[in-house]
Amino acid sequence: MGGGGGGRGLSPGDYDSLQEKARKLMSQASGPSKCNAFISFATEDLSEVNLLRGQAKNEASGIEFNDRSLKEPFDSKDAEYIRRGIRERIRQCSVTIIYVSENTAQSKWVDWEIRESVAQGKGLLAVYQGETPPAVLPAAINEFKIRVVRWDWKELPKAIKDAAK
Repeated sequence: MGGGGGGRGLSPGDYDSLQEKARKLMSQASGPSKCNAFISFATEDLSEVNLLRGQAKNEASGIEFNDRSLKEPFDSKDAEYIRRGIRERIRQCSVTIIYVSENTAQSKWVDWEIRESVAQGKGLLAVYQGETPPAVLPAAINEFKIRVVRWDWKELPKAIKDAAK
């Protein structure tokens, strides 16, 4: 007697459909998952961005995302090589969080990262510290009407979730 299990066999399409149903059920059972985020920022703001990263790791903050952004700049002067690396990081994300400060508008990379995120159909959110946003923002933030919010650990989780696609 064979070990076929008795019922009709599954076609590859049936198998794929069952696998997708199982993934959805497991996702719903485990509750909301963290979104994957790329953080775009001017190099001069690394210490502030590291604070945001730390808050995302602290369960008490309510800010939840998997950081897919660069921890260190690419060790290259080849701009196209750098673009390819950043493009791949953005591809892995559902949202790009732009940390804006007085330094941001002068960064050619922040503007490019925003435009690349838009081209890839990613959600975007700009975040600033303090009472008011910087007087000058990167052109792409105004051009694409990106929401700009204050870095408030009580409201930031919802803003990130709303921006994530």
